[in-house]
Amino acid sequence: MDYHDLSLDELKAQLQQLEQSKADLEKTLYQRWHEAKTELAHEIREMIDSRGYDPEEILELVAPKRRRASTGAKKGNRSYTRYADPENPNNVYIRGVLPKWMKEKMTAQGYDPSLREDREAFKANYLQPTMD
Repeated sequence: MDYHDLSLDELKAQLQQLEQSKADLEKTLYQRWHEAKTELAHEIREMIDSRGYDPEEILELVAPKRRRASTGAKKGNRSYTRYADPENPNNVYIRGVLPKWMKEKMTAQGYDPSLREDREAFKANYLQPTMD
């Protein structure tokens, strides 16, 4: 498509349509990824059951629980991922209640802030994770 012949309004409409398509694709991609992960977990559980093992026994072998440091790590020492808005680095989300700016951007991109999977997809696809 030759964009040089489009008016300013037509260009803005094209860009908005592309952004909406991108948001829809990202949301569908995340949903498919989640479905594939769930299906894999189901297949693994069936394999474990078919061989007569207890899933908890196998899980301990696959992903052993982390042992706490002998120094006595406390809850106050946890560090959480900070998510920065790429358009405005002053907009930062760490955890808990979603800030207004984040809800607005999620809604504008077709995500539902009340759905956990949409919040996770938005963080993964839009925000920039940082550790501070």
